[in-house]
Formats: sequence, C-alpha cells, structure tokens
Amino acid sequence: MEDEPLKEWAARREQHRPTPGERRAVPLGEHPQQGAHTDPDAPRGIQEWDGHQWTPAGVAKDHATAADETGQDTTRHAARIPLPTYSNLPPRPEPWHPTQVWHHPDAS
Repeated sequence: MEDEPLKEWAARREQHRPTPGERRAVPLGEHPQQGAHTDPDAPRGIQEWDGHQWTPAGVAKDHATAADETGQDTTRHAARIPLPTYSNLPPRPEPWHPTQVWHHPDAS
C-alpha cells in the first residue's frame, strides 16, 4: 500500500474543514446526535467554528429558528463536500435472456 503524500492529504483535509466563523446547530437534550426530524421542537445550541474547535455561540428555541441562524453556513458546507464521480462505475450488465425458448402449457 502506498502512502499518500502529506501535502495532498493536508489539502484534501482542508477542503472538508469548516471555515472560521461557520455555524451549526446541535440538539440540546438527552440524545444530542439525533437528526432534526426526531424532535423539531427541542431547543438547539448554536456552535461556531473558531478554526480549531466548535465553541458555543447561542441557543435557539427550535429547529426552524436554528436553521434560520445557520442557513447560509449549511449551504457553504454542502458545496465543500465533493460528489462521487460516476465515470468509475463498471459498465451496466446486459439484460438476461433465456437461452432456450420456454412455452407455457395450454390452459385449455
């Protein structure tokens, strides 16, 4: 197995890292890693990336309010994540056709 050069790894890592000042919403409660759809009325903590870690920046009363606060940041985050290239997929297999003709017995 070949090792990836450190410069290439660091450049790839930087593409995925948040930009300083970027915000995200996290649910506050017993299950902080659940998605927004499980409890949209639960309060959310707003966190801001300072370049090294996520730091608390505020609290929102529910998911909708938190989404308003972090909306543009989530759009920038989505743009940073590369989509997979589909040109590397194998060719589509040919549909299966029986090698012998098969007849249904007459129903009459």
